[in-house]
Amino acid sequence: MTQYIIYFNQQWVGDHSEEWFTARGPLARAVVEEAKDAGVYVFAGGLDEDIDTAFSADATSGTLEFTDGPFVETKEFLGGLTVVDVPDVDTAKLWAGKLAEACGWPQEVRRVG
Repeated sequence: MTQYIIYFNQQWVGDHSEEWFTARGPLARAVVEEAKDAGVYVFAGGLDEDIDTAFSADATSGTLEFTDGPFVETKEFLGGLTVVDVPDVDTAKLWAGKLAEACGWPQEVRRVG
């Protein structure tokens, strides 16, 4: 089995009404429950949208430094992720597709090395 991370950038979500988001929550939770029932679920979660609460840890200078905010100034930031443990890339695509349909926005997939 191989783990894959399925994730999205918050900017991919787009502008939608509160009702639209409220309707999507149960769909996404249903996919997570389906993954649990299938035995492929490892982890899933949405990230805090307030990027100002992020911080970075950097030891590349030889001294550990903590800095407020993301490591690199960026317009895009991770919005949420799901990790699945599946037998092959085709199965990872299946779960990414289910999440994309449930959430209503694109998902990116990468193998965890």
